[in-house]
Amino acid sequence: MTTQNSTDPVTDPVTGVLAGKVVLVAGVGPGLGQALAVRSAVAGADVVLASRNAERLEAVAAEVRAAGRRAVVVPTDLTDPTAVRHLVDTGVAELGRLDAVLHNAYLPPSRENLLDSGLDRVREELASPLMALEMVRRAAPALVESKGSVVVVNSMIVRNRLPRFGAYRMTKASLLALARGLSIELGPQGVRVNSIAPGYIMGDAVEASFAKAARERGVTPDVIHDEIAADTDLRRLPRPEEIADAAVFLASDLARAITGQCLDVTSGATHH
Repeated sequence: MTTQNSTDPVTDPVTGVLAGKVVLVAGVGPGLGQALAVRSAVAGADVVLASRNAERLEAVAAEVRAAGRRAVVVPTDLTDPTAVRHLVDTGVAELGRLDAVLHNAYLPPSRENLLDSGLDRVREELASPLMALEMVRRAAPALVESKGSVVVVNSMIVRNRLPRFGAYRMTKASLLALARGLSIELGPQGVRVNSIAPGYIMGDAVEASFAKAARERGVTPDVIHDEIAADTDLRRLPRPEEIADAAVFLASDLARAITGQCLDVTSGATHH
C-alpha cells in the first residue's frame, strides 16, 4: 500500500501550505496525533504540542524539529481549564502567534448500547465536546488576531450504523454541532472552524487488532484488512498521514473559503 507521506520538498503535497504559521495540536497521541504534528511541520508550520504524556511529546517534538520547524512542548491535562489557558498562553508567548488549532483530544468510548449505559457514563463521554469548547474559547483571541482556523477531529460514527457505540455517537454528534456553532460565531471575525471524520486508520493500534484477528482465524492480516476495506470505494484504509493531510488542508489558506463543514476521510467508506 502506498501513501503520500514523503518529506521530499519536491514531491510532498503539503510542503509550504502552512509556511510561517503556528499550529497547536491538542491531543498528541500515537498515530493520528503524532501525524497531525509532523505533517503540520512538513507543511511549514511551527507546532505547539499538548497531551499528558511528556515523553511522547518530546519524541514528536524531535520529529517536528527534524522537519526544520520549531516545537514547543506543553504537557497538558486538556480536561483542566487552567491547564488549557496555560497551554495557549505558553504557545503564543514562545512562538509569537497562533494560526490553527487541531483538536484531536477525546475520551475512549464505552462501546455499550444507549439503553444499557448508565447516565453517569454517558455524562462522562459527553465531557469530550466540552474539552474542545474550552480549547477554542481560550484560543479564540489569538485566532481572531491571525484570522486563523480550527479543525476538530470527529469520527465516521456520526455517519454509520455501527452498534454498541450509543454514547460515543451522541458525543460525536455534539462535537459536530459544536464545530458548526463555533463556525457561525467566529466566522464574522475571520476564523474558520471545520471537522474531519475519519474511520479506520491504518496505524499501529488497528494493525495490531488486525494481526490478533488474523491469528485467531488462521489467516494473514491482509485478509482482515481486505475484508474491511471491501466496504470502501478505494479498497484500502487510510494511513494516519493521509488523515492528517486533510486537517492540514483545512487549516491552510487553500481552504480559505471553507468553514462549518465536516470532511469524511474514509477512503470512501462513507459518502456525505
